[in-house]
Amino acid sequence: MKTSNLMVTTNLNPRFIDNPLNCPVTRAMSIIGGKWKPIILNCIGDRTLRFGKLNQIIPSISNKVLANELKELEIFGLIKRKEYTEMPPRVEYALTSSGKTLLPILHELASWGNTHTAKKIIKERA
Repeated sequence: MKTSNLMVTTNLNPRFIDNPLNCPVTRAMSIIGGKWKPIILNCIGDRTLRFGKLNQIIPSISNKVLANELKELEIFGLIKRKEYTEMPPRVEYALTSSGKTLLPILHELASWGNTHTAKKIIKERA
């Protein structure tokens, strides 16, 4: 009886939003949109973080989703991944210069999220 080895792979093809009118907001959301990418970018900010630390800062994200989002952000050139050849292995993530251009936008989103309006919206939906 022959058994087959099954390999689980993840799809790292970014899911771009159809943008026939070349809308800049649609373009931006195709790159940084979704539930986790802006949060990950904001958490990394101006520092270098390891995977485990990111997982501590964002406890509601699963390891698999965090790994996939980091890979996509690396593919887009927004973060850089530095792997150290030591035991135990160590990997660090930092924003690239392109990624750092998003920080003012993320800080504005954070400011809005701290407004009475945003807090009221969340309170009404809870």
